[in-house]
Amino acid sequence: MRVSDFHYELPQYLIAQRPAPIRSESRLLVLDGMTGRLEDRRFADLPQLLNPGDLLVFNDTRVMRARLVGRRPSGGRVEILIERVMGDRRALAHMQPARTQKPGGTVLLDEGVIAHVLERRPDDLFLLEFEAPCDLHEVMERIGRVPLPPYIAREDDAADAERYQTVYGRAPGAVAAPTAGLHFDDDMLAMFDARGVRRAYVTLHVGAATFQPVRTEHVEEHRMHCEYVEVTADACRAVEAARAQGARVVAVGTTSVRALESAAAGGRIMPMACDTDLFITPGYRFRVVDALITNFHLPESTLLMLVCAFAGREQVLNAYQHAVRQRYRFYSYGDAMFVTPAAGA
Repeated sequence: MRVSDFHYELPQYLIAQRPAPIRSESRLLVLDGMTGRLEDRRFADLPQLLNPGDLLVFNDTRVMRARLVGRRPSGGRVEILIERVMGDRRALAHMQPARTQKPGGTVLLDEGVIAHVLERRPDDLFLLEFEAPCDLHEVMERIGRVPLPPYIAREDDAADAERYQTVYGRAPGAVAAPTAGLHFDDDMLAMFDARGVRRAYVTLHVGAATFQPVRTEHVEEHRMHCEYVEVTADACRAVEAARAQGARVVAVGTTSVRALESAAAGGRIMPMACDTDLFITPGYRFRVVDALITNFHLPESTLLMLVCAFAGREQVLNAYQHAVRQRYRFYSYGDAMFVTPAAGA
């Protein structure tokens, strides 16, 4: 398969720059993967699409205020994007401008915080050490900024601190939101409870590479970046209970799909707490997920390839063309889809 097989045209004005005024007021495009049938609905209709006993699986990662802006001792501006915290004082990070950062360098941040560049990794990440005493999560909360995606053409503001975060996020570690979860609010979660729809949680800390383009010509040549995943024994038992009762496992977001399918790589879902580089493309046989709630993804992205693997490439791209014609809002702060699998997925 060629990466270009997953291309579609998107007018810039359909890229959502801000979230809907109320989380659950976004639109919902329903795609029946068996038939290709499309239905335009509201996200608030989602409870009507689920049955008592169905299991919603959420990614409970929490977005870190991972964007830090500082300067070199000589005065040059430096931007740091923390990718992964490695203890109280160390982190792996992206740095801009990358070409001028060298081991032994220093970055002066707000409130007297100082970061030292220890090494540059082959994956273009930098290992940083922050001067003690220092707790990186606390430092990021104090002086960091919300790491909005590059296609949102504005600086973050106070509203993003709440809205670029799910209402159920509990485990800090992501630098990008699991965006399908942004549509859920407490009232909707209560509606699911009242309807008998069950909930389980997994953790996948979304990395900045989720926004990077696939740079190979052929899909098979791409190497997926690693992200930390935790699937607990409780989550595994919830999946097995839903299966035993003939109910569906509904993944909220592509990150939940990757977490569940990684945990089931051996054939049966098992607890895990480690990195995954699972790359799901058409031809993949899904072991756990029966339905998917997801936002609209960038052309030629690994996330779009995953959705195509689940519901069929032609049907998904047709749905995207429909969404463009109907002026759905795209990407992180955009609208959502409810997708069921194609035959053989």
